[in-house]
Amino acid sequence: MSRSGILFKVVAVAAAVVCTVGTAACTAQRTPEAGGAGGGGAVKVGLITKTDTNPYFVTLRDAAKAAAAKQGVELIALAGKFDGDNEGQVAAIENLTQQGVKGILITPSNSTGILGALKQAKDRGITVIALDTETDPKDAVDATWATDNTQAGEKQGAYVKAALNGSAPKVIMLDGTPGSAVDEQRHSGFLRGIGLTDSSPEILGKAPTQGDQNKAQQAMENLLQRSTDVNAVYTLNEPNGRGAHAALAAKGLTGKVVVGSIDGGCQGVQDVRDGKYAATVMQFPKKMAELGVNAVVEFAKTGTRPSGFHDTASELITDKPLGGLPAKDTAWGLQNCWGS
Repeated sequence: MSRSGILFKVVAVAAAVVCTVGTAACTAQRTPEAGGAGGGGAVKVGLITKTDTNPYFVTLRDAAKAAAAKQGVELIALAGKFDGDNEGQVAAIENLTQQGVKGILITPSNSTGILGALKQAKDRGITVIALDTETDPKDAVDATWATDNTQAGEKQGAYVKAALNGSAPKVIMLDGTPGSAVDEQRHSGFLRGIGLTDSSPEILGKAPTQGDQNKAQQAMENLLQRSTDVNAVYTLNEPNGRGAHAALAAKGLTGKVVVGSIDGGCQGVQDVRDGKYAATVMQFPKKMAELGVNAVVEFAKTGTRPSGFHDTASELITDKPLGGLPAKDTAWGLQNCWGS
């Protein structure tokens, strides 16, 4: 259809598609082409998140959809069934490759488990970009837009240390998914910030939770059965923080334990305001998604692949600033959660 002299309106339609590749299932959401692009010539951008239920990844996906609509390209959004579903993510990469996407944006559940599938995509001329989570090695993708997760963990650890006000730490650590770069970087950053190592006797216990609130609560309850002599809790993310709070509240320990977290969602900031945890470190997933989509569009236009690591920043959020640590209050946090 000729565009000249014709006024038309583009109506965006989101359709949920369930796809099965081998034995792995994934959820697909499409944002059809905008700006008058023809269906056959629309640039396709693939997005693969760890899950499609965690609020953080829902926000990242929605931001990618908005950026794709603004750029006039088609977004195909897939996700693993759970945090750590490496097979599901490999299947999603293969699915997107078959659909002819120009670029794949991915938040890897396992930093090494998807390397073969990513190489196959790159060999097909697709640009591959990591969002939120780095691959190992980092150059397995063309570029990464993410939080400096080691620094974010360090901010949490430094704040928890300051909040202990000189008391010797007695720490429980609620980790995420073994093998994930985010898990390892935040964990090591927290230890650096609080001044401990993995072998320090001040660490009373650790548990993987896959970043899930219910699993975090159960893990915290189990660890508290061993000892309630705890005064600090590291949490990988805010669902973990809420799970930890519920377990501590059941034991009457909430006023005796400093809980820190990372994410910076609106609910998480409200949790800090409500006293469920002392501080959180805000990330900016909307920025990651928008810049990632833009990079794929630029690649489609010019053939220039993006490169390097791009830190999308983080901010400590608390209403009780301590130790001279730079921080924003919850009023600022609620206005800017996740890059609003």
